[in-house]
This record gives sequence, structure tokens and C-alpha cells, in this order.
Amino acid sequence: MLRTLSLAGAALLIVIAGGCSSLLGGGGDRERATIYAPDPRVQPDPAWPRAEWQLSLSPPTAARMIDSFRIAVRPTPSELQVYRGASWAKTPTDMLQDAVLRTLEDSGRMNAVARQGAGITADYKLVLDLRRFEADYAGNALPAATIEVNAKLIHNIDQTVVESRTFLVAQPASSTEVAQVVEAFGAALQSVGGEMTGWILEVGNRHEATHQRRPAATR
Repeated sequence: MLRTLSLAGAALLIVIAGGCSSLLGGGGDRERATIYAPDPRVQPDPAWPRAEWQLSLSPPTAARMIDSFRIAVRPTPSELQVYRGASWAKTPTDMLQDAVLRTLEDSGRMNAVARQGAGITADYKLVLDLRRFEADYAGNALPAATIEVNAKLIHNIDQTVVESRTFLVAQPASSTEVAQVVEAFGAALQSVGGEMTGWILEVGNRHEATHQRRPAATR
């Protein structure tokens, strides 16, 4: 079981001039908007193994509708809206990559981990495809911050996929208020970051144990 730090202060609120409609593509009156910046922190799990190899993170991919500054909400299975007067400080793909990178860095379990292009000689790279990042009611009275992402760990020498896994987290919000929904997204990012970190370390170590080490071919 992963231990997570308190979510107190997880959402940074900045009020600015602007506005967004509750419906995608809608106009609406101009209004003051609140920008939310979840700041998830994951406490390392003592069970995570130590890795003697290096990792780079490719920029995550996502459909344009998913990777938006607007905060998506799904009131019914076939309907997607956005919260009026609220937006993200970063895109969902940036928030996801930040959460995973910070968790790996703070874990102290790796020799080096960095974003792609940072200049490290990586033995493996992590490729992420973000499929869902939305508040989903799913027939319930309260929405759940839902994050679905497929992760692939790729061996840089031969570009083979070591393993692929889809992570799905649905963290219920404590109310329908946007601030509480954002808090649930912070907890969901914590869960994804922690689960993915443990998986990366275990899968990479298992591959290293069964394949002869050679210098990495790409950066």
C-alpha cells in the first residue's frame, strides 16, 4: 500500500480575468476564472527496488479534447462538458509527466531519470498515452477524478517494448464543488505516480536480470 502525503495545499488557486463556458465550444459571458494547479507528492514505498539503469520520459500523447486547459466533466456516459469559470494551470499531459518524473526523482531509487532531450544516456524510455482525464459521474451523485493512461517501457538498444500496462484510477470527490473535484485529481495523480513508479522499477529490473547489459544506443 502506497503512503501519500497530505493533500493540504494541493490546489493552488489563482483568480484571473477570463472565462470558459460550461459546454465545450460554447461562448458564454466573460467571467472571472479560477486556475487550479494540483501539486501531488508521493512518499516512496520501502518495497520499491533500487535500479542501476537510467530512464528518459518521452512527452505523453493525448487526444486534443483530453489535453485541454479546461477541466472536463462527464455528467452522463455520452456527454462531455467543462466546468464554468475554472481551468488547469498546466495541460493534463504536463501534469501527468510532472507527477511521474517527480515521484521517480524523489524515490531515490534510480541513478538518473529525466525528460527526453535532457542529455542523459538512457537505457530505457517511458512512453505514455493519456486516454482519460475527467471528472466522471458514472451514474453516481458525486463525480470521480478519472485518469486512464497506457504506459510502455521501451529498451533503447533494440527499441523493443519490455512491457505495457494501462493504469486506471477513479478517485471520488467529496462534493460536486470544483475545488473538491480538483483535490480528487491531486489524489488520483498521486495514485498513478506511485503505481507507475513501482511498476517501472520492477519491470526494468526484471528485464535487466535477463538481458546482458550493453551501452545505451540513444539519448
